Amino acid sequence: MIGHGLLIGLLWMTAGCAATDASVSPTPPSTEFREGQIIDTANGQFISLEQLVSHLLQQDVVYLGEEHHNRFHINSALSVLNGLSAAGRRPVLAMEMFGWDAQPLLDRYVGGAELSRQEFLSQVGWSQNWGGAFETYEPLVAFAKHERLGLVALNPPKSLVRLVAREGLDHAREEADWKRWKMQDETIVDDPLYRQRIFDQLRACHGGGSDDMYRTMYEASMVRDEGMARTVVALVESIRERSDALAGPVVSYTGGGHVQYNLPVANRVVRRLSGNVRQTSLYMTSYERGRQDDVREMLDGKIADYVWLTPVSGEGMPRRCR
Repeated sequence: MIGHGLLIGLLWMTAGCAATDASVSPTPPSTEFREGQIIDTANGQFISLEQLVSHLLQQDVVYLGEEHHNRFHINSALSVLNGLSAAGRRPVLAMEMFGWDAQPLLDRYVGGAELSRQEFLSQVGWSQNWGGAFETYEPLVAFAKHERLGLVALNPPKSLVRLVAREGLDHAREEADWKRWKMQDETIVDDPLYRQRIFDQLRACHGGGSDDMYRTMYEASMVRDEGMARTVVALVESIRERSDALAGPVVSYTGGGHVQYNLPVANRVVRRLSGNVRQTSLYMTSYERGRQDDVREMLDGKIADYVWLTPVSGEGMPRRCR
């Protein structure tokens, strides 16, 4: 039997797993890939950072998908944020690494409150809610603080996700925590394509589990992605209400699993805004020689609108489930 703590850990790990797919318009086998390339999956063409930023300036939402704790992906995100800011825009940074319950503290910290770094980490519950070295993600927080940009907690509270993963969605709906976070009026959509992707990845990455375990993990994934979509939509609507041409776009920074194939969060944002949204996804992935076929599969399957090849982090290549 798998314990509840391990169940939550598996759920968080699954968000970073990448599946593959085959589709039309394959990337030519002679294509030479290398670190630093940004590739448009619509046509397989390489583009510059300047071309990418020019496109992002036209969007309401930009989805950046990372491999967790990869500093090269943080650097890529900073390049995007710097490019948007250099063009006179004020992007809003929404990060998966913080839960909704941390928002008041994020507002204080970024707003310049007299709060030490250690006090911030302790009060935000970093080690309990995300874990790992804060130093990896600190440059993003520091950028928002220095530029006086909005920094938004994207993730539903871990306690809420844990409740769903442990007890299932139907039971969670009856609990006080569900009502506390105003989830009682939320529609948690069970999309067939999304379901297939998540279940395939759960079985590939965490084989041997029970049907009930996969079901509750899947339901917790739906709640996380629906909650993130709710947050993104609220930010888009807030920007629109201000009628400020320089505000935005919303930059969503999450694990790659929440970006892939535009299904987890982006598709839910489209539904909530009745299609009235311009958005782009960018999947960042470590690249080393010998991974040519992996990259081609990502491009041919259109894992995102753009794929950014980065150096491998100090922790080595991430696990890829098959």
